[in-house]
Amino acid sequence: MLFTTVLSAVTTTLPSKLPAASTGHPIITMHPVDFLILFVYLAFVIGIGFVTGKGSKTSEDFFLSGRSIPAWITGLAFISANLGALEVLGMAQQGYEYGMMTANFYWVGAIPAMVFMGVAMMPFFYGSKVRSVPEFLKKRYNEQTRFVNALFFAGLTPVLSGVSMYGMGLVFQDLLGWNFNLAIVVSALVVLAYTFVGGLTASIYNEVLQFFLIVLGTAPIVFLELFANGGWNRFKHALDAMSPGAPAIAATGSKLAHAASAVAAHVAPTGSQWLTTWRDSGGTANPMHITWPGVVLGLGFVLSFSYWCTNFLVVQRALAAKDMNSAQRTPLLAAFPKMFFPFIVILPGVLALPLLKMHPLVAPHPGLAASQNWNNVLPIMMGRYFPPGMLGLGLTALLASFMSGMAGNVTAFNTVFTYDLYAAYINRNAKDEHYLRVGKVMTVVGVLASVGFAYVCANMTSVMDYTQQVFGIVNAPLIAVFLMGMFSTRTTPAGGFWGLIAGSVISGVLLIIRSPWAGQLDIIGKYFSTDMAGTFWCAVWAFLGGALVTYVVSLMTLKKPKSDLVGLVYQVTPKPKEDAALPWYKRPLVLGIIALLATLALNLLFW
Repeated sequence: MLFTTVLSAVTTTLPSKLPAASTGHPIITMHPVDFLILFVYLAFVIGIGFVTGKGSKTSEDFFLSGRSIPAWITGLAFISANLGALEVLGMAQQGYEYGMMTANFYWVGAIPAMVFMGVAMMPFFYGSKVRSVPEFLKKRYNEQTRFVNALFFAGLTPVLSGVSMYGMGLVFQDLLGWNFNLAIVVSALVVLAYTFVGGLTASIYNEVLQFFLIVLGTAPIVFLELFANGGWNRFKHALDAMSPGAPAIAATGSKLAHAASAVAAHVAPTGSQWLTTWRDSGGTANPMHITWPGVVLGLGFVLSFSYWCTNFLVVQRALAAKDMNSAQRTPLLAAFPKMFFPFIVILPGVLALPLLKMHPLVAPHPGLAASQNWNNVLPIMMGRYFPPGMLGLGLTALLASFMSGMAGNVTAFNTVFTYDLYAAYINRNAKDEHYLRVGKVMTVVGVLASVGFAYVCANMTSVMDYTQQVFGIVNAPLIAVFLMGMFSTRTTPAGGFWGLIAGSVISGVLLIIRSPWAGQLDIIGKYFSTDMAGTFWCAVWAFLGGALVTYVVSLMTLKKPKSDLVGLVYQVTPKPKEDAALPWYKRPLVLGIIALLATLALNLLFW
């Protein structure tokens, strides 16, 4: 029942019809060289799958790459697994919708948590030799807690994968004139081909390729948009000059002007508010309508730590590392490129504000009002300013981001289902070869489920807003249970189980209360005036509720003996000794401090 409620909340309502077919007159025209780049990439990723698949002989090879991958590769895969459509497409849209305040998702909502993950949590995950996050919950708490988390995770990963597929299909249909169904099927078959054969190893090495491709394919648009705006100073003046309300639209009668648009109706605050991350957060007079306590507590603590420290999608990459030091350095090495990603995924959306005001280009989303469709901002900018060849690279980078998000979710899904549901409750004593076969079957199931959810997601107006709602429901109470379990021997198995249930229920109820179909009951005040602000505060209350229930139930129930908690709880676990011969750049604590100082500098720069 709770999962059904969550799914309904995330996807609003089932679409009455599929996205409308393309008119046959695409907004973006690809040239032969663009198609060549795209096809070469698709062939290459499939080839990687078949090459890496030769080493997948056991279930641990298939699900965890035999724990043999070097730190720099797992580090890039760690960041690239999160670099899906939600990041590339969604963050550009968020930059257009909320300005540089969106950079808080990186400088507040990612880097500190990634540092904490590498320094404090990986010794528990890697040292306990668990194969998944739910398995850690079983060891620390009990089977019931493991089952709840595994069921939620296995149920929601296809939803997130479906979001990536839907975003890809819509972009390629609306902007390139391609058939929506064909785009979905082709991308699904390519991802299935390399994940089915190569498992996690194929996914990791493709994620490294996708990382470089995404950087090379999206970074140039920043410079081209700056040039189109006349430089940074003229861009800032253009923001200041934009008055609230819909701007005048040139009535040229062309397809671009006729498609006008979505973004043209976007109401802009003053120019300075689009370029600051903190200055206007003392009240709600900022694009996100969120105050700094909501950013710090909701995003910087609850959502951030819950995603980067407990989400098996990214944890799985660190577990594939070859040793403890490599596992710890995985999120730390990923933190350095991560802190600069706002400049290539958020800034294009911000720079598009004056350009789209003057030249509205974004076609209406099928079945939605024109003012609601902001998701196409980045590909529209690519289509307008990229020359042939560069356009192919940029669109291939978008495709890579969609496929990266899908593959990451599918490999996490097949691992959790096989280890934490099938092997734990259906067939406990099968041979390793049997679990390997089950994992491959669930890879197919995961891809098919993702395709199904791609159609369910057809009514979303902002992929990032809804995705954050999912994380708020599932992960916000989970981090409360994790932290209390890792740093207190008094937390009991019953406390962890009921805390996880209570936090998820609280988050789901708050989401329903503020949903469009519940009449938008205004009982939570101005702090829920936007989807993102509401998500931050929902996460805070879910965390507090889960922590409170965990604490109260733990006071009334029996705790585990300390001997059972060695390797799982900080106080009773021997501290790993760091090799004195390690150079400074391989020491997790040193890397973590450098990452935090660099992030602080970026926060001050855009204060």
